[in-house]
Amino acid sequence: MANIKSAIKRARQNKKRNILKSSQRSAVRTAVKIVENAIEKKDKKVASEALLDANKVLDRMAGKKVITPNKAARTKSRLNKKVKVL
Repeated sequence: MANIKSAIKRARQNKKRNILKSSQRSAVRTAVKIVENAIEKKDKKVASEALLDANKVLDRMAGKKVITPNKAARTKSRLNKKVKVL
């Protein structure tokens, strides 16, 4: 356990951030899963609408440093490619 006052505060901040970021990462995974399920069902209209929502979520979380910008771009690219094939 931390002994220095600043280290104690930093540990407290890290706990709060971890809780927030884990829920945000979950939102990203859910948005991606919705698109993939629509692709699996071969429903192009639903998939393209879900892709727009997923892109917004990915960009927002990349901006907040929840996921890396490269991961967001890679995920968006892969999903877009799958939707175009439909």
